[in-house]
Amino acid sequence: MPSRPQIIALAAASTSSFRKSTILSIVSLPALLAAAPAFAASFDATSKIDAVTVYPDAASIIRHASIELPAGTHTLVFRGLPMNLDPASLRIEGESDGKLSIGSVESRVAPADNAQADSAIAEQLRKLRSDRDIKQTMIDTLGAKRDMINRYAQASPEKLGEDSAPLDIEKWNAAWDVVGSAMGKINEELRVARNDLRDLDDKIKAVENSTRAPDNRTRPLREVTVELEAGSALKGKMILTYRVNGASWRPLYDAQLTTDAKGGKATLDLVRRALISQRTGEDWKGVTLSVSTARVNRGTQAPDMQTQRLAFWEPPVVMSSRPSAPAPRATLNAPVQAEAVQQSADEARFRKKAEEVESNLDTGAFEAAFRVPGRIDIQGDGSQRSLRIASKSVAADVLIRATPALDQSAYLDVSFVNEDEAPLLPGEVALQRDGAFVGRGQFGLIAQGETTRLGFGIDDRVKVSRVPVRRRENEPTWLGSTKVETREFRTVVKNLHDFPIKVSVIDQIPISENSAIVIDQLPATTPPTDKIVEDRRGVMGWTFDLAPAASKEIKLAYRMKWPADRAVAFETVPNTPGQSKSMR
Repeated sequence: MPSRPQIIALAAASTSSFRKSTILSIVSLPALLAAAPAFAASFDATSKIDAVTVYPDAASIIRHASIELPAGTHTLVFRGLPMNLDPASLRIEGESDGKLSIGSVESRVAPADNAQADSAIAEQLRKLRSDRDIKQTMIDTLGAKRDMINRYAQASPEKLGEDSAPLDIEKWNAAWDVVGSAMGKINEELRVARNDLRDLDDKIKAVENSTRAPDNRTRPLREVTVELEAGSALKGKMILTYRVNGASWRPLYDAQLTTDAKGGKATLDLVRRALISQRTGEDWKGVTLSVSTARVNRGTQAPDMQTQRLAFWEPPVVMSSRPSAPAPRATLNAPVQAEAVQQSADEARFRKKAEEVESNLDTGAFEAAFRVPGRIDIQGDGSQRSLRIASKSVAADVLIRATPALDQSAYLDVSFVNEDEAPLLPGEVALQRDGAFVGRGQFGLIAQGETTRLGFGIDDRVKVSRVPVRRRENEPTWLGSTKVETREFRTVVKNLHDFPIKVSVIDQIPISENSAIVIDQLPATTPPTDKIVEDRRGVMGWTFDLAPAASKEIKLAYRMKWPADRAVAFETVPNTPGQSKSMR
């Protein structure tokens, strides 16, 4: 017979007061188990979800259950737990006013109790049909009463008086008022009763339809059993912790920019929000909620890199008992093609892993958690709930930014440093400027201490224009075989504000990666303050202060040379990831 397992027992016990909770430790109790009763008493735990930590891809649940045990061995059963519970994440703790040991913990699937579900539906239908019969009886009674009033109203006046004498004419108005009032009251009561009857018919039909829908049948759930050993009669509390899938949160941000009417320093109020939804199979009611940036469903370690060998390609040997057709003649690039196919397959597999990392944008070991104040309810139907988790005011540097080669508008650009201990996770940002909603943007992953910027829309009081000044093409002659093209542009920025502003103008000249194509920046170009902007070759910037009602002119001129017998085309080089964390 196998030996009894080690169990978690109380290292110390206090019998004087329940306030002195005990500490759990792992010890071996063979003697205690041998002295325990042969049959354990089983009872259901009345538990309640007390706290929830939501991760971007899962949730951790903490349940509390109060217990009152006599001395002996007992089995505590937590019923109705969600099916997607991870059994490996189960943890049980406890405290009591007496000596209590925790033994084995088991997770099992409880079969669906459809008989109980059918019984509950039958009872619901019985009650609804009984209510309908009562309501129908009321309608019949009111109808009979109305018929009597109608017969009274249709009687001749000579039959309404005493001893069949005609009713005095001065009493006719009073009689009509009595009949009309009674008829109005009866009709109103009938209207209400018939509406109630229709509602009952709709409810009965809905319940009858639900019995035909398989999704509304009782689904199998999980049960967790815990073996307990009480040294004496005691009271205590058990804490069950587990992880479930089907829950997630994603960050949302509100960015409110407040500017100074005199052009002074601006303030940026940044509010973090968490958009939470869950379909774990249980409602969270009155729970303490936290959101964490840790991703608990990802891998726990980096993948292993395997040895790669380069060898000569050998054609595969086809084993067949039937005569085969002559093998196709191998081409010179067959090994390269086979290697390319294998490399393409490897890259496709590796690309999926890379996309997973990029889509998560997790910083690795860095983790932050936000605890939501108070207790809240979150339904398990997948509905989304937005909660405010943090806010902060930061000093913002305001800059008027323009890219006139693409858009001859001036944009209000605000940069700030993330001074929080937690990173700003990727998420949507709602942008407001001086109380007005100006649009939505997107944050990338912004680490602590990193500078980022937000765009807050067009500044109509800054005028930007860019016009071509000269474009000259020198066609090749008999004496030369080189084609030369010269281009020159002029950009003018004018400040229509009544205060000074800081402006940044971004422009570009093409680059060449071919020695046969030569591009020269001409002396007529206004010297840029930034020869390379955000590590983008050929992109340059001019940053300057502009006084009220003042204007600034910027010139850009360059010359391109290439062989006359070749055609050239402009190509846009995409930005590499991580070059810019700006948001437009």
